[in-house]
Amino acid sequence: LLKKCLAGVKGLEVEVHNNHWVSDEKVLERADAVVIYSDGGGGHPALQGNHTQLLQKLVDRGGGVMMMHYAVECPKDGPSGEMFRSWVGGAYENGFSCNPIWEPDYKSFPVHPVARGVEPFKIEDEWYFSIRFPEGMKGVTSLLVATPSDATRDGPYVHPRGPYPHILARKGEAETMMWCTQREDGGRGVGFTGGHFHRNWADDNFRKIALNAMLWICKIEVPENGVESTVTEEDMAANLDPKGGKK
Repeated sequence: LLKKCLAGVKGLEVEVHNNHWVSDEKVLERADAVVIYSDGGGGHPALQGNHTQLLQKLVDRGGGVMMMHYAVECPKDGPSGEMFRSWVGGAYENGFSCNPIWEPDYKSFPVHPVARGVEPFKIEDEWYFSIRFPEGMKGVTSLLVATPSDATRDGPYVHPRGPYPHILARKGEAETMMWCTQREDGGRGVGFTGGHFHRNWADDNFRKIALNAMLWICKIEVPENGVESTVTEEDMAANLDPKGGKK
């Protein structure tokens, strides 16, 4: 769906690789950026086998990385948290971050290419917050910011259920649900915590800010009004897996 939305961007070639990893690892040798929309934690595809080393080579030559939804989470113990922060600026940390389903109200945006053309919007999703960022959010720009209600902070969260005392202590404070960073070598990273519900890709602003981010990590100029795209009901249904129950 997102590849189709980017089809009109001059100079951009998009490949989609399903089933948890690239079909040919040589693609990472020529890719300018990689977007990972996948499982996280111990099942994260970037942490299996030699995948970390292959992605680090892409990063070391200035490549971009975008982690979407569950893919922003890495195991709490071990070096992956620092690695993810070096790649995309922040990481979900079990027991520190939380993942309630709620409806943030995004009212304003920074002056940044990723935010071009994005209008205020509200949308229900499993928006993660209390992300583990570098001290003082050094080098990180917040892109989607909203203030969770007290009820949202009270939980329940998906796992562990909460509430967490440090989440409750920040009642009334704003949180970052999408962010970006530009490394010293010029490489770029983005973390996007939405994307739990497929239906949300039908929302123009939700879709636009993610598409803008995909251009930005590739170092392609984001249009003044952002990436313009439309999706039909047929587009939204085209790649659904049969899961039973309600869609």
